[in-house]
Amino acid sequence: MSGRPRKGRPVAFARVTPERAKPDPVLGLRFVIEARHGGTVLVDMTNLDPRPLAIAFASALRRSAALGGPIGAASVIKQYVNSYRRFFTWLSDEAGEVDGPEDMRTAHVDRFASALERGGMGAIYRHVTVSKIVNTLRAIEADRPDSITPGLHERLRYTMATSAGRSTPRDAYSPFVARALRDAARTDVEAIFRRIGAEDRTDEGDPVIAGARADVEALIAHDGAVRTESVELRRLYFMRLRRGLPISTLIDDLHRRHHLHVTDLPPLLVLLALDTGLEPECLKALTVDCLANPSAGTVELRYLKRRAGAAGHKSMRVRDGGLGTPGGLLRRLIEITTVARQHLPTDCLWVYHNVGGLHAGIRHPRERLDAWVARHRIVDEDGKPLHLLLSRLRKTHKALWYTKTEGYIARFAVGHTPEVAARHYADLPSLRPLHEATVADAFHDAVVAAMPTILPPAAEKTLREAPEQAGPLMPPDAVGSILDGEQDLWLAACAGFHSSPFAEAGSPCQQPFWGCLHCPNAVITARKLPAIMAFLSFVEDQRQGLPGPDWMVKFGQVHARIVHQILPAFSDAVVAEARLRAVEERLYLPPEARA
Repeated sequence: MSGRPRKGRPVAFARVTPERAKPDPVLGLRFVIEARHGGTVLVDMTNLDPRPLAIAFASALRRSAALGGPIGAASVIKQYVNSYRRFFTWLSDEAGEVDGPEDMRTAHVDRFASALERGGMGAIYRHVTVSKIVNTLRAIEADRPDSITPGLHERLRYTMATSAGRSTPRDAYSPFVARALRDAARTDVEAIFRRIGAEDRTDEGDPVIAGARADVEALIAHDGAVRTESVELRRLYFMRLRRGLPISTLIDDLHRRHHLHVTDLPPLLVLLALDTGLEPECLKALTVDCLANPSAGTVELRYLKRRAGAAGHKSMRVRDGGLGTPGGLLRRLIEITTVARQHLPTDCLWVYHNVGGLHAGIRHPRERLDAWVARHRIVDEDGKPLHLLLSRLRKTHKALWYTKTEGYIARFAVGHTPEVAARHYADLPSLRPLHEATVADAFHDAVVAAMPTILPPAAEKTLREAPEQAGPLMPPDAVGSILDGEQDLWLAACAGFHSSPFAEAGSPCQQPFWGCLHCPNAVITARKLPAIMAFLSFVEDQRQGLPGPDWMVKFGQVHARIVHQILPAFSDAVVAEARLRAVEERLYLPPEARA
């Protein structure tokens, strides 16, 4: 072998043609959607079968939840996925012939709706569930028109053939519960604003612990929050532990002086909901620029109502002043959360400390609401622990405003059409006693307006001596003629025979003779009691010969008027004398009594 290297050949590899990548069906059924409202949603549809139809549904859902699509909230995306699971479970049991969108028929949608009904699902919930399937099939058709049969295309024009019906409106809390909630929330809110930024004197009796606490406070002021593994916090923790001082809420107590705490959210939400009537979703979505255009003790409150779609950006005028007004409360809330937003950049109004550091936005405060109600021992009308729903606070605000405006719909319908305001916020179970009392008062006023003027002997004597007191009933110069019988009819004297409320002005009264007992022009004195007693005897005799319903129609009202309103106005002696005279004088009745 010589020391010279040999000339070699370069290494050559065979040409390899890469295989065409196959789409992964599993990857298409498991994905993440970044919702415009509510955060990130992980969608997993890998267990849905048939797979081609599931992929089509997943693709339609992703497009619908994209920017500009009809689905914007994370909660709605989850509702769609739950509806898909229900629909695909039914398909696997009842429609095994379906493989892809092209196999779907009108009967599949209708049979699925019928299966939901047989399963006991309510009309509204059933309508909502089927609508999500119909909407998805519409989205599939928009992307691939040839994948939907003509028959199914016609079926997708509507959701269901039957009406969803009318929902039962959620009731408002009673004024008793509303007062308890407002008082508890106001007390807590005042304590919150006194606490934040206040001077800390907790450990001033122990200079060593006070110094350690000051080090932790400095970290919170610099970083916004302190981590549990920080040296300064651990030093303070063990100092307090060795001295037997409380340590269970140490981290929360340290941050409460600088920021809102998660336990502060319930009273703030309750007070704002009761004062403004905003929906919970709108309260949770408030931003730091929600106040604008202050004027004359009010300020414009701007908020987002996602359910309103393109008209979701709304505003209302609220009172503005101290902490007792919605505007003043929101200004103070914006002010005390400014420091937290320097460490957690966000335009959300709700920035607070919770486990792990600073957080923005409100998700599901159910546990916090229950704890707050339990701490204040708030009970309902039956004395049971209150189950607090923020959505009922809006109803409560509307109910209180409805009562204040006395049901005047033009003032009550703020932010809604009169029809919606009346249907959703006035027709509430808690307002039913008010409505029934109003109807009863109206009937009472109608009865009073139709009451004749009853003058017992003492009142008749007073009116003879002072005719000017006759008031609007009759002219003073006509008092004598009316009381002396010059204008008598059968059962009463008439102060306006040609001005009857039952006929045109200037024409004679055309009512039957007992119509006087329902006329405000009638004047009944003791002189007319014998005729009234004779008529009462006739009416009671007629009860024996007429069927009960017929008697009530003809004589029921007049009998009640005599027994319950006219006779009690006279003394027993006067009534007894009138009854005796009616028998002795054998008073006749006009022929129309027997007509």
